[in-house]
Amino acid sequence: MARPPSVRDDDLSDRLAEVFREAGYEGASLGALSEAAGLRRASLYHRFPDGKVQMAEAVLERVERLFAHALQPMREDPDVRAGITRSARLIDGLYGGGLLSCVMDSMTLGGVPETVRQRAAEIAESWISTMADAARRGGRSRSAARTSAEDAFALVEGGLVHGRLFGDSGPFQRALTRLPDLLLG
Repeated sequence: MARPPSVRDDDLSDRLAEVFREAGYEGASLGALSEAAGLRRASLYHRFPDGKVQMAEAVLERVERLFAHALQPMREDPDVRAGITRSARLIDGLYGGGLLSCVMDSMTLGGVPETVRQRAAEIAESWISTMADAARRGGRSRSAARTSAEDAFALVEGGLVHGRLFGDSGPFQRALTRLPDLLLG
């Protein structure tokens, strides 16, 4: 009988994400990944036979699931403004109130395989598209909805950069507070 894994998949992905968040893809050493995972390298390779690329892909799969959950109110709430507000609160939680860097951004800083960069871009595009769809449901034209979603994405991500550089989550918090107005006008 196979022994159950000592670390659940989601917990493992969360631990690996912290290394990628702090060091980027290229800077995430196998030693640091192993230490964060609480697993020996052999155990880590048993879980991820394709190595660091597969670990990065697992982290991005986890990020995608977390974002799908966070964006669900924005997609489904019949009250578009209320749905955007609820999603903003969930996004705030994903980013530790604005003091955690974006793992999708950190992971794509340099030396990243194209498949990983592309996967991160797909997740970001899904977020932007969800915001654009909400803006359209709120009455914006297709073009204005897309532009407002891209601008909102840039403000939120810029707030994360500011938080990382200055230890101040103010711009991130303001972007999330303004998200309904940014998207709906």
